[in-house]
Amino acid sequence: MNLLWLGDPIFDLGSHHISILGIAAFVGLFALGLFVARIVQSAFVRRFLSRFKLDANFVAIITTILSVVALVFFTVAAVNGLGIPLAWSEPLPGVPISLLQIFLLVGLLFLVFWISSRTKRFLFDRFLVHSGLDRSLQYAISQIASNVILVVGIFVVLQNTGIHLEALTVFAGAVGVGVGFGLQNITSNFISGLVILAERPITIGDRVEVAGVTGQVQKIRARSTVVVTNDNIATIVPNQKFIDSPVTNWTWGDPRVRFRIPIGAAYGSDVEVVRQTLIEAAKEHPKCLNDPAPSVFFKAFGDSSLDFELVVWSSEMSHRPARFRSDLNFAIEKKFRAAKIEIPFPQRDLNIRSGVLRVDTRDAEKPPADSQPNET
Repeated sequence: MNLLWLGDPIFDLGSHHISILGIAAFVGLFALGLFVARIVQSAFVRRFLSRFKLDANFVAIITTILSVVALVFFTVAAVNGLGIPLAWSEPLPGVPISLLQIFLLVGLLFLVFWISSRTKRFLFDRFLVHSGLDRSLQYAISQIASNVILVVGIFVVLQNTGIHLEALTVFAGAVGVGVGFGLQNITSNFISGLVILAERPITIGDRVEVAGVTGQVQKIRARSTVVVTNDNIATIVPNQKFIDSPVTNWTWGDPRVRFRIPIGAAYGSDVEVVRQTLIEAAKEHPKCLNDPAPSVFFKAFGDSSLDFELVVWSSEMSHRPARFRSDLNFAIEKKFRAAKIEIPFPQRDLNIRSGVLRVDTRDAEKPPADSQPNET
């Protein structure tokens, strides 16, 4: 059976002849590209790449870009199979680089990101772990080194793939005005991240308050910092907020923080007994520090109470300050009840300047049954 007619052109696309065999090759290669792209993004490939101790996000990025590269590769092969020659080494129309250079660029960028990530892990987990430096300083050094390798590597890759930085200056001058406003915040946050890593106003594990967010610093990234609240809610805070906004760092230098617990006692209470009771409640709490020792201040004679203030020191501000205050209030209430110290409520005296006010203190009871008239 003669099948040579499959190679005969059936129509022209530009100056190229398209045959049934070419269409079949295009469909087959394009379908193969889709199949390979799905295989690359499968869970099996992700598990295989995770064996190389790569971050989950980095593995996801790798599989996504590799699937796109596979799809582009088989699409170009399909176009060639269709009968439209598309050379790998020739520059693309309107672009001074070839497909081969684009694939090389993608591969080298992968390598740069991998080296940057591995360098950070190596410095933080192995090289600096026995250096005697503070752990947060080790993280800062590792992060800065990783960022330097990333930036330098990108510039080297661009130069070696034929994308000259001199040409990029023309492009930057053409669109820099429009893009500059969009990249202003990103650049500012990136530089703020470098300042944070260099000056270390905050470190991993610190409890901070910034821009209305209170929590523990979990990660310091290039553009933002992850702060986890006591409700286990991760809040992404731009690094610029730590530079141009007031920041409260409860664990800076010394984790000990002074807590002030206000309490009122009824008039007539023995103030010395109140003082001893409050100090006993503080000393019995396991999270209260003995040095500095707890103390009690007699603040004022209030409208309805004698106002005291219990002052204790603790390190709980970096962990659970609300729970610490609550537990201490429970202990104070229990001690006051045992010592029969009354916690007052607001009271007011009523003075009548003129007239007579009748006060009936008798209970409103129904008349006895025998005093009621009998019904006939």
